[in-house]
Amino acid sequence: MEKYFALLVAGTTLINSGASAAGCVKGAAAGAVVGHVAGHHAVAGAVGGCLVGRHLAKEKAKQEKEAAQAKKAQQTPQAAPDQTPQSAPAK
Repeated sequence: MEKYFALLVAGTTLINSGASAAGCVKGAAAGAVVGHVAGHHAVAGAVGGCLVGRHLAKEKAKQEKEAAQAKKAQQTPQAAPDQTPQSAPAK
């Protein structure tokens, strides 16, 4: 069983590129352990863990992007009204 897990992790690492594998390797490792403990279903657990890990990584990236945009919007200086006193018209 350990041999299959090692092959699964190696295959997942080689097949997926770095950007699209975000969260997959961690999820696959955790899912394989849980699947093995739950009745020797390590491969099914790894596949499920990979899917869940990728979903969570995409959600986290989306939240980070939104937070960065909000921070950028707050840092943009607003046009301040002219604070110099204006002289009253002469009579």
